[in-house]
Amino acid sequence: MRSVITCLLACLLTTAMVSAQGKVFLTTDEALALAFPKCKVERTKHVLDAKKKQRVLQLSGHKACRSMVYAYEARRDGKLIGTAYFDRHRVRSKQELVMVVVTPESKVLRIEVIAFGEPLDYLPRGNFYQQFLGRGLKDKLTTKGNVRSVVGATLTVNATTAAVRRLLATHQVIFPKQVEKAKQNVGGKKKPKTKPPITS
Repeated sequence: MRSVITCLLACLLTTAMVSAQGKVFLTTDEALALAFPKCKVERTKHVLDAKKKQRVLQLSGHKACRSMVYAYEARRDGKLIGTAYFDRHRVRSKQELVMVVVTPESKVLRIEVIAFGEPLDYLPRGNFYQQFLGRGLKDKLTTKGNVRSVVGATLTVNATTAAVRRLLATHQVIFPKQVEKAKQNVGGKKKPKTKPPITS
C-alpha cells in the first residue's frame, strides 16, 4: 500500500514539475518550413550600427536587442512572400523565443512561439497572437491600442508586443527600399493613361 502511495505521489510531483516548466515547441528549421511551404528561404546577415539602432528605437519605442540581425527571406517562383526574424527576449526571469514573419509591406504575416522558458500558465492562447496579423506599427500596435491583454500573462503580452514592434521597425530599417516599393505597389497604382479622343 505504501509503495502505491509513493508511486502516486511521484506521478503527481512529476506532472506538477512538467506543467511548471517551459517548453521548446519547434526548431527554427521546423518553424521556417511551417511558415514558408514550397519556398526558397535565404538567410541574410545585417549589422545595425548606432544610427540604425536609434532609428529602430524611434519607430518602435523599444531598443534593438543586438547589433547582428539575421533575416530569412522566403520566395516562391521568384516572388518575395515574407521575411522571418527570430527574437529572444526575457519575459519575467526566463526567456521566450518567437518567430515573426513580416510581409514586404511591413505587416505581420505570422507569429510562432518557438520556445517558452516560463511556466506554461503564463503563455497566452493562440487567439492572442492572431490579433497581430495584418497589422503594422501604425495600426496602434500597443497594449493601449489594438493589442488586448491577457489576465495572468501580462508580462508575456508586453514582451511579445515589444518584440513584434521591434522587428517591424528593424525590417523597415534593413529594407527601406523594399518596404517603400511594396507600399507603392499596393496603394499607389496609377491608372493607365488614355489617349484623348480624336476630333474631326
